Amino acid sequence: MIQLRGLTKRYGAVQAVTDLTFDVRPGVVTGFLGPNGSGKSTTMRMILGLDRPTAGTATVGGKPYADLPAPGRVLGALLDARAAHGGRTARTHLRCLAAAGAVPDRRVEEVLAMAGLESAAGRRIGTFSLGMSQRLGIAAAMLGDPATLIFDEPVNGLDPDGIRWIRTLMRDLAAEGRAVLVSSHLMSEMALTADHLVIIGRGRLVADTALSALAAEGPPGVLVRTPDADELVRALAGRSGTIVERDPSGGLLVTGLGAPAVGALAAASGVVLHELTPRTISLEEAFMRLTGDSTEYRQGAAR
Repeated sequence: MIQLRGLTKRYGAVQAVTDLTFDVRPGVVTGFLGPNGSGKSTTMRMILGLDRPTAGTATVGGKPYADLPAPGRVLGALLDARAAHGGRTARTHLRCLAAAGAVPDRRVEEVLAMAGLESAAGRRIGTFSLGMSQRLGIAAAMLGDPATLIFDEPVNGLDPDGIRWIRTLMRDLAAEGRAVLVSSHLMSEMALTADHLVIIGRGRLVADTALSALAAEGPPGVLVRTPDADELVRALAGRSGTIVERDPSGGLLVTGLGAPAVGALAAASGVVLHELTPRTISLEEAFMRLTGDSTEYRQGAAR
């Protein structure tokens, strides 16, 4: 279990992280989300003792990472898939890590098999693609069979089969009772993988909630299909707080009214409905709504 309490980090005049408090619990895949520059990497580095907090604490199993007697057996992490020495083979790299962490050598072959790297175990790491490097980094994180894991953008460079593999792996690890913290910019992947979400913006906590609860926090919405779309749009135009958008598939996306209200309004207006489906907001929509004021880099109009 990872616990952050009032975690704060300043670099001179720059406030990278401010008063972060949240838990990464066993048996749960916790998605760690935030715009670029929001402080995710700094937070993960402080958990691993690579950066020293200005204030607050980050503990793993109740202790700072640096105080753990056998840290690799408690927490495994993938922060940079390209960090391994390019001149070593995959097997040699893992054997060096195993020796440093007092991990039995047989575990090297186990994690190579787990990551699907048996056929590449004798190749030099410098010849690996990004996807293969990601697999090796995940194998290294699993080397000590830790109860807690941190993965930073683990699907970068993976093909669809690899993405499915890491998604299944993380969910299986959580099902075994391990605590898994994973950061990603792929909202669709987080929606399929995470049970719980921690979202930060400009170094501050924005949300700490179950994935299912985040979608429920959005305004009511409905997808409508009707041959009388223009008539329904006119009927909805008089309802305060209601937004109507044309769906690319030809339907109407109505936000601000639930299905019963839209159905009643359509009936009163004599509008025939072919479909009336309640719609929850996507993780991407919820993320943008929560972090819209925290985005550091915004694109301008094309010229």
